[in-house]
Amino acid sequence: MFQVKICGVTSVEDALMIASSGADAIGLNFIPGSPRCLDLKRATEIAQKLPSDIVRIGVFVGRPSSEMLMVAEQIGLDAIQLHGLFDGPPEKSDPPWRCDELKPLPVIRAVRLDKPSVDPDRLATARQWIDAAAACGCPPAMALLDASVSSGVGTGAFGGTGNIIDWKSVAEVPILSIPTTLAGGLTPDNVAAAIQTTRASAVDTASGVESSPGQKDSILVQRFVAAAKQGFSEQADI
Repeated sequence: MFQVKICGVTSVEDALMIASSGADAIGLNFIPGSPRCLDLKRATEIAQKLPSDIVRIGVFVGRPSSEMLMVAEQIGLDAIQLHGLFDGPPEKSDPPWRCDELKPLPVIRAVRLDKPSVDPDRLATARQWIDAAAACGCPPAMALLDASVSSGVGTGAFGGTGNIIDWKSVAEVPILSIPTTLAGGLTPDNVAAAIQTTRASAVDTASGVESSPGQKDSILVQRFVAAAKQGFSEQADI
């Protein structure tokens, strides 16, 4: 679907800069409480100004499928990212059957490492969710591995925190049955090492290329995209 995604884009200027940097996807945030949350007017303007080959992904937490489909149609989204918890209050979670309800749009499912336990597979809960979605008729097209969050925090803190994932733990568990995007604390300085360690098929960043929440830094974006592509190139050569 994509290899390098810049999430939390809040302006046309940043979107066009990101497209020119060589990234192939952007994330438009619709999570209330996030400093990167967009209204429909601004999101539509951003999406319509982008080149046609940039993948436009809407990021949601705990919203009804009918609402997400309406937003996708109005804006012209190419995919939906479900960023909520696997289980919890409806306003904070995204159940497995959402993938089927959102067809034909592909779904990217945010997943998080389980806490260390006697079970060495810290992606066990993610696997269960993916299997349940498949049983409901449609598995997600891609997983996005992000930093863990507490169920007690507001939805606005579900992403873009800059917290780094335990890459070694990711490398030690069996791969998921779907392509995996690595997120969580990625920057121009660590993205190549993260790719090498985890063998992720794509990467995603928001705060790692910002001068302030929602404001992308062109130099950081260019460095991130270049470092990520170099990382993927070196991985392919191994």
